[in-house]
Amino acid sequence: MASPLENLSGPGKPLQKEPPDAREFAGLKRSALARLPHTLGLGPEVWRVLDKCHSVRNLGEYEGDLNVDERLVADLIAACRSVVAKLDLLAPIPGAVRP
Repeated sequence: MASPLENLSGPGKPLQKEPPDAREFAGLKRSALARLPHTLGLGPEVWRVLDKCHSVRNLGEYEGDLNVDERLVADLIAACRSVVAKLDLLAPIPGAVRP
C-alpha cells in the first residue's frame, strides 16, 4: 500500500523539495494579519496568548518540556474569558441544541 505522500506525488515520482517563495509567504502573512483582528472581534493580544499556550502544550506533549508559569496561566484564563464573552454574544445556530 502506498503512503499518503506517495499518493500525492504519484507512482515512481518522489516529492521534490521546492525553494521558499517569498511572495507566497508574504501573501499568507498579509492574509493572516488582515483576518486575525476580525476573528470574533478580538485583538491579536488574545490570539497571541492562545498561540503561546498551544506551543507550550505541544512542547510538553511531544518533547517533554513543559514550562508553565503563573503569568502564562493568568493570561490564558483572561484570554479564555474574552473568547467566551464574545461567543456568548453570537446568535444561536438554528436547530442546534444548547447545553
